[in-house]
Amino acid sequence: MSILTFGELMLRLTPALSGDKLAGSSAFGVNYAGSESNVASSLAVLGNAVQFVTKLPDNPLGDGAIRSLRSYGIDTSLISRGGERLGTYFIELGASIRPSRVVYDRKHSAFSEIAPGEFNWAEILKGKSWLFVSGITPAVSANCAAEAIAMVKEAKRMNVKVAFDFNYRRTLWNDRADARVIFDEILAHTDLLLGNAGSLLDVYDVQINGSNEEKQAEHGLQVAAETFGLKQVAFTIREHTSASQNKLGAVYLNNGKVYHSANYTVDIADRFGTGDAFAAGMLHGLAHGWSDEKCVAFAGAAFALKHTIYGDQHTSTEQEIIAIMEGNTSGHVIR
Repeated sequence: MSILTFGELMLRLTPALSGDKLAGSSAFGVNYAGSESNVASSLAVLGNAVQFVTKLPDNPLGDGAIRSLRSYGIDTSLISRGGERLGTYFIELGASIRPSRVVYDRKHSAFSEIAPGEFNWAEILKGKSWLFVSGITPAVSANCAAEAIAMVKEAKRMNVKVAFDFNYRRTLWNDRADARVIFDEILAHTDLLLGNAGSLLDVYDVQINGSNEEKQAEHGLQVAAETFGLKQVAFTIREHTSASQNKLGAVYLNNGKVYHSANYTVDIADRFGTGDAFAAGMLHGLAHGWSDEKCVAFAGAAFALKHTIYGDQHTSTEQEIIAIMEGNTSGHVIR
């Protein structure tokens, strides 16, 4: 059995000089990334059989994207080729009191122009144990939204478990009411909801109560479970000290009981892809039949550890994440 993810893979450009702003940078670091591909790469590095489905242009950038995916051990055999361009995004990494910034250039990308019925989900989902998709995918275009909905419906028909991450991006939606309509359709077929409590406010205007971030996350779990009729909900916890340091953790609800990861105070190298690392950690644990306590402990450690790694991909092994989970956070040199 393997895990399937579906979404857009993009070209990420980041100023090569640490601390540089986009407007003044003359050199950029380049890699390929996207929420669902980030989850796939992390799962593959952790030793899972994982397949990523997307559409890429039939040009050298598309070729480079496929080579990048394969370097992590991802099955790329069902990627569609065609279209005009690869979507691009620019990241300005924040520091101290200056926040990070993202600029998208993804209109008319190959993925955004996928044709209705381009993917045979009944065939693609054969032999899969889990399907992962995020709220970014249906935001890209109407056709992407239709494919995401068709995919989760087919997954449910075939008894493939569905994991959905809110991943709400304000700049990708004309109106959050549009997001609600599509998210509701996906959530009706979802087994595991991922994200953070803030998305409930952002998308559904649901007030989350609690004296601190952890209590708010716990309340968010209960609200999400009741609102969407879910048994499994996992949220990250983030307390902002500055753009350079966060306090991190995670909570997981399964059948009415809440489980917590350890809390971590982390100096940040790159916070992008951290929620994807959390999602991959949860799916890795669930796919291997781990206990609820171990699943969220592992996912919380993966979430924290990814903040120390540059780029979107989380390349830590299971052993490295477990070491953090077990309290080895001193940062001493390993010889």
